Amino acid sequence: MAAAPTPRPSAADPERPVLLLVGSGDRRYREYIVAAVSQHFRLWLLDAHEATWQLQYVEGTTLLDTKDPEELLAAARPVMEQLPVAGVFTYDESLVHAAARLAQALGLPGSAPQAVLACRDKATTRAVLTAAQIPQPACTPVSSAAQARTAADATGYPVVIKARGLAGSLGVVRADDGEAVEAAFEAASSANYPGVPRYAADVLVEEFLTGPEISVDAVVVDGVCTPMIVARKQLGMEPYFEETGHTVDATDPLLQDPELLDQLHRIHKALGFDHGATHTEFKLTPGGPRLVEINARLGGDFIPYIGMLATGTDPAVAAAHVAAGLTPDTAPKARRTAAVRFLYPQADCEAVEVSVHTERFGPTVHSAVATAGPGTRLALPPRAYMNRYGYVVAVGEDAGQVAADLAAPQALVELRCRPLTD
Repeated sequence: MAAAPTPRPSAADPERPVLLLVGSGDRRYREYIVAAVSQHFRLWLLDAHEATWQLQYVEGTTLLDTKDPEELLAAARPVMEQLPVAGVFTYDESLVHAAARLAQALGLPGSAPQAVLACRDKATTRAVLTAAQIPQPACTPVSSAAQARTAADATGYPVVIKARGLAGSLGVVRADDGEAVEAAFEAASSANYPGVPRYAADVLVEEFLTGPEISVDAVVVDGVCTPMIVARKQLGMEPYFEETGHTVDATDPLLQDPELLDQLHRIHKALGFDHGATHTEFKLTPGGPRLVEINARLGGDFIPYIGMLATGTDPAVAAAHVAAGLTPDTAPKARRTAAVRFLYPQADCEAVEVSVHTERFGPTVHSAVATAGPGTRLALPPRAYMNRYGYVVAVGEDAGQVAADLAAPQALVELRCRPLTD
């Protein structure tokens, strides 16, 4: 049952349209989105957790079960009676389908819920795009380690084993032989995230794609997909695919690459995603771009933030405009390179102290943040994922200098720790 709506005093322009913000997430990784969007829209937060840091940015809040469509709809209606609600906005992977259903029920802008679900379910994505004759890696949904091994043998090694409904490289493992497949299946099937649906065949066995990995954050209006930023991904911890960094160049030639742009358009059209924001990941294989996955939301890991630093145009603000049914500003205002590097321990440990050394910053270092305090347990895949103790962001006009300043980020945010004994 939803708690009673809680209005907050607001100094925001009363003429600004209102967005229903579904979920707010981890402050360390998401506050920048709420802060930026609140400069353009009034926000009413629908969240499963009591608002704290969010209060300075929102018009009001409602506490409820964000996974319950009926409860979301019941909470939204009184807000719409009070305020000029223009759209529904979320950046939380586990809430995109619920948000799409809410927008549809309220007659607000957005893609059809079934299109959003087709992005969420990686097996459906593959099936739809294969039927549309868009190049795809071989993919087989499986429900057991034995089925996974049979599928891997048929596909040819190495293969990628992944959880069907997760994102952010959680539960994604490369397997080089049959024995490795069984351990990879266990890692993929045991990975979880709150609110993520499970399936009878909950794990995918996919053809391994070679080449660098990128992501494209785009906005889609009336079926027209406009890419705003390309992020070059840095991965680590093989055979896992832990994301350790991203780099955005405002002048990346891939933004004008005909083959990539054609696939991007065809993927969105085939899935029926015609309105909203997406984060689409590709491998740049010797045979051309090949889809890794598509997400019906903004990218995570500060990708929109470094995109804003690089281009001077904020993908998060653009996504909010699309959610409100408005035409976004997507034109770059700057030509810089921006990057983020995430910091992981060398082995499973407990943090004793994490120190930021500003005296070691190079000229392009924008920020360095410790995200783990004393006593924080930092376990690595497959025990845990995304267990970072800090991150460093750099931005500048000289891409070489940005790379040099991020060459040893662990020296800028230093970890003292003790090994985990359990």
